[in-house]
Amino acid sequence: MCGIAGMLASNPEGSPSGEAVRRMCDAMVHRGPDDHGYLSDGACALGHRRLSIIDLRPEGAQPMTNEDGSVAIVVNGEIYNFQALRRELEAKGHRFKSRSDSEVIVHLYEEEGVAFLDRLRGMFAIALWDGPRRRLVLARDRFGKKPLFYHAGPAGLVFASELGALVESNHFERRPNIEAMDSFLCLQYVPSPWTAFQGVRKLPPGCRLLCENGQIGEPERYFELRFDQATSGSLPELTERLHAQIEDAVRIRMVSDVPLGAFLSGGVDSSLIVAMMARHSAQPVKTFAVGFTNKDFSELPYAQLVARHYGTDHHEIVVEPDMASVIPELVRHYGEPFADTSALPTWYLCQHTRAGVTVALSGDGGDEAFSGYPRYNHSRTARALRELPGPLPSILAKAIASIPIPAAQKVRDFGRRLMEPEHVRFLGLAAHIPHADRLALYGPAMRARFLHDPVARRFAKLYARSTASDPINRLLDLDIQTYLTDDILTKVDIASMAHSLEVRCPLVDQDLMVFAASLPGNVKLRGLTTKLILREVAKPLLPERILKRPKQGFGIPVNRWMREDLAPLSRDVLLDRTARERGIFEPAAIEALLQQHQRGEPRGDQLWALMMLELWYREFIDR
Repeated sequence: MCGIAGMLASNPEGSPSGEAVRRMCDAMVHRGPDDHGYLSDGACALGHRRLSIIDLRPEGAQPMTNEDGSVAIVVNGEIYNFQALRRELEAKGHRFKSRSDSEVIVHLYEEEGVAFLDRLRGMFAIALWDGPRRRLVLARDRFGKKPLFYHAGPAGLVFASELGALVESNHFERRPNIEAMDSFLCLQYVPSPWTAFQGVRKLPPGCRLLCENGQIGEPERYFELRFDQATSGSLPELTERLHAQIEDAVRIRMVSDVPLGAFLSGGVDSSLIVAMMARHSAQPVKTFAVGFTNKDFSELPYAQLVARHYGTDHHEIVVEPDMASVIPELVRHYGEPFADTSALPTWYLCQHTRAGVTVALSGDGGDEAFSGYPRYNHSRTARALRELPGPLPSILAKAIASIPIPAAQKVRDFGRRLMEPEHVRFLGLAAHIPHADRLALYGPAMRARFLHDPVARRFAKLYARSTASDPINRLLDLDIQTYLTDDILTKVDIASMAHSLEVRCPLVDQDLMVFAASLPGNVKLRGLTTKLILREVAKPLLPERILKRPKQGFGIPVNRWMREDLAPLSRDVLLDRTARERGIFEPAAIEALLQQHQRGEPRGDQLWALMMLELWYREFIDR
């Protein structure tokens, strides 16, 4: 696990700035505190920060080259099938100088060209330079576990593992991407391929970017998760197959030359990962959990239950966050506005875990692959009501939307959305600041610019091109392409690498995800049971209390904090002269939102997002 950076001059005979590459690498020393390396060859310069995980010797350092030095590579990530690939390549005459998984990629490229990506099983962001061909290959893993940002301009291409590092190249003007801002306020993250900066892009998951002889190409997709390759079988048969898939995904992620452990929240997903690890570990698994003093947001009792069940070497911490220091750190490390409030406990969890191990396995991906969120049940209920005969759906929608009970706001929202198209209704469930609410906050110029909702248009396109025919799988496909990549995996990558911790996600294994996509929706969501087949796998392995516990997000008491601890900060940040002069929001609308929250109407998530946006402006634009 590392940080990578580099430059490619637009002139094939040009010379990129090695100093700029060093600045980018210096800005992400946290991603690789163990070592660093640089290479300049003609029009290309590569840089690498190393967190030593496999092959701790100097021979494992990067940039890594082939035998004659004509091909060089820097990699952020892990290749889990590298040993099998190495044996295959050695049989074909390739000679290795290290035990590193990264060196395998160099020789695989020599053997198979740009098709080498099809053979890799793992998480990665790659920059490969083929000197004789003057070809640079940038690539990102299938689900976007590892990030890669780039800017293409007149001087050439510049790329890095983090936005903050890319800023240090000084190769682009730091101007905000206003379209990305609107999407961020809706979703709490900036969706791929956009970033918060004009002219800077994220390489989308499952894509490669080829640059040859100074010509910078466009991203090409080498992988697409398809939901139209159906797998048949009874529930017990499919459960047995899924069990084997998960066990294999966990086993291959336990290869490490440094201490390894696991996150343990006490939810089904992380508990199942720990159970599988215990089957393949000669020593007690090291497990890590974090909780808050507010017990409503603490999962520690469930984590303790699983830890006792498997006799793990359990470590937990209860925190009362130091907001004055941690919020600026979050803003700086994410490099663009990011408002998923679970980033805060994830930050502390990673900090706590790094004190004990260098690698941790997590249960991320289970909800998106197997239908774990309440919104899937919500959508299925809406579909059932929509299929009632005649005018009944419309009558019910109006009746539900007009329920007079003050506490029934969510029920009324359900009624208002009932007759909307599926993807619009689903976006309504996912949106943190819906389109109408954003328009109410915007100043005149922003309101005119976003009169029609661009987020809804994007969701409509993704929903329409899904290969799934099953309605549940169609929504899972939508979440995997959006929420999983740009929120969940981004959150964990930044929080973990800020503390020099590698996090591996068995449930986002490519073979496992392909198998999950082939399963019908009714083995994932049945009745009121979410993640049915995953629970069937877990049933003989976990205590019943874990299997039957209600869904609990990894959250914080944001409403209380924004009403009490953070109230002065949020007011100062959102209504001072600096924020007012941006012209993005109507100050009166922001004032009204703050007052609504103080009166007891929960607006904590919205205020948190607005605050993180303004703080990002101050950190990255105003400076």
